Amino acid sequence: MSDYIVRATAANNQIRAFAATTRDLAEYARSVHNTSPVATAALGRLLTAGAMMGSMMKGSNDLLTLQIKCNGPIQGLTVTADANANVKGYVYDPTVMLPPSPIGKLDVGGALGAGVLSVIKDMGLKDPYVGQTELVTGEIAEDITYYYATSEQIPSSVALGVLMNRDNTVKRSGGFIIQLMPFAEDEIINKLEKKISEISSITKLLDDELTPELILEHVLGEFNLEILDTMPTAFTCNCSKERVEKAIISIGKEDIQEMINDNEPIEVNCHFCNTKYHFSINELETILQKSK
Repeated sequence: MSDYIVRATAANNQIRAFAATTRDLAEYARSVHNTSPVATAALGRLLTAGAMMGSMMKGSNDLLTLQIKCNGPIQGLTVTADANANVKGYVYDPTVMLPPSPIGKLDVGGALGAGVLSVIKDMGLKDPYVGQTELVTGEIAEDITYYYATSEQIPSSVALGVLMNRDNTVKRSGGFIIQLMPFAEDEIINKLEKKISEISSITKLLDDELTPELILEHVLGEFNLEILDTMPTAFTCNCSKERVEKAIISIGKEDIQEMINDNEPIEVNCHFCNTKYHFSINELETILQKSK
């Protein structure tokens, strides 16, 4: 498999860990949305987080949505994922361009600015779970770390990275989420905090071509790491012309009739995968009949 997630435990189940390589799905997102380098980095990071967080969901029909609304030039991002780590997403302004950050990196934090991260979990209950936190840095990994600490009270370390080629395609993408269980002993906590503080950066590990298994070995090798399983992850959109037709029906017959009166075919664009669906006047008339 090309893109995949590794799930693991360590320190006698006191630590749970996830690591992912997501180069292909990040590059696919870049190509369909024609994102600028900084938008590619932001979306690639959030897609990676979404894939790993989706793989934590228990039910086969559970859905996760990560939504960022912000005052920076990128304006926001939305990513959804399911329990099988199928993920999709988009940025509100894919064309945003910014100079590098003071340390020469893509300035994702500057692109986002201040804002709010929402984590929505639809687990088939009457109402979905919604957790919200303010963006701490806009670098996304730190913001998700803060979300876990404040909304779910799970001490976590989140690392997300996207490396670009000179032609602005994606060279590497991936990350990890490492979490302490409630019964973790102080000795393990202190040892893990020290180890994580010694890691140079996730982009360095990705650039060294470390697989998810090797990334976890690098971070948790001294904690009796146990790999549980691996699962593929991919950019997957479930849109179709039939689903778009149902959406058109839902707007009401008056609006559909107005489209027909304009005597022009319409085009509907999927935000997530940028697929365009065309409807002729005849098709709109058929949809109008179905809406009555």
